[in-house]
Amino acid sequence: MILEHLPQVRLIARRIHERLPESVSLEDLISIGIIGLISAIDNFDPSQNVKLRTYAEYKIRGAILDSLRDLDCASRDRRRKAKQIEAAIAAVEQRVQRSATEEEIAEQLGLSLAEYREWLVDIRGLSLNQVDYGSDRDDGRQLIENLSDDESRWPSHLLESSEFEKVLAEGIERMPAAERTVLSLYYKEELTLREIAEVMNLHLSRISQLKSQALLRLRAYLEKCWPTSRGR
Repeated sequence: MILEHLPQVRLIARRIHERLPESVSLEDLISIGIIGLISAIDNFDPSQNVKLRTYAEYKIRGAILDSLRDLDCASRDRRRKAKQIEAAIAAVEQRVQRSATEEEIAEQLGLSLAEYREWLVDIRGLSLNQVDYGSDRDDGRQLIENLSDDESRWPSHLLESSEFEKVLAEGIERMPAAERTVLSLYYKEELTLREIAEVMNLHLSRISQLKSQALLRLRAYLEKCWPTSRGR
């Protein structure tokens, strides 16, 4: 049974790994996922009318996420960098009244272009906060959070969600073409970063930088056009 469900472990681990810094080992996530799978098999009760695959996914994902919390992948230093980049984007775009270039963002931060791009790689996975409300489920990724409770069907919530989608679309539309393409391929076409690199004929690290920058640019735009007091 363990061997039969190993591909499921690898799939879940790869999907989670895509959202994490490169310093996190995929093999480590797979090993932890296997522990979750063994726990699922040991505790599985067929009389509950739940498929083992479904129960195993819950245990595998839970084991991996628990391990990531222990690692504290979202360090305070990377959170600080993400906030600084976000503020720099907002400051530059306020000044020039257009999308900020990488060079302008780097200059605002007092960094060289190479140093700035290193920051973008370093915060990979962290910059998804507050923008990428996506699910890790195998049926796809979503840029906007799916509201599933009863309250989400209230007319006021539906209207606000519609308005937010409009603002989000406007923010994406004003992005540089390369960043817009990366977001489209990642969220709409559900390609991995490695697959996107092949499609766009760019290095994997460059795709990671573009994705981080696009999300931070989008978050800066949303914070300007969608005040926190209005809710998500």
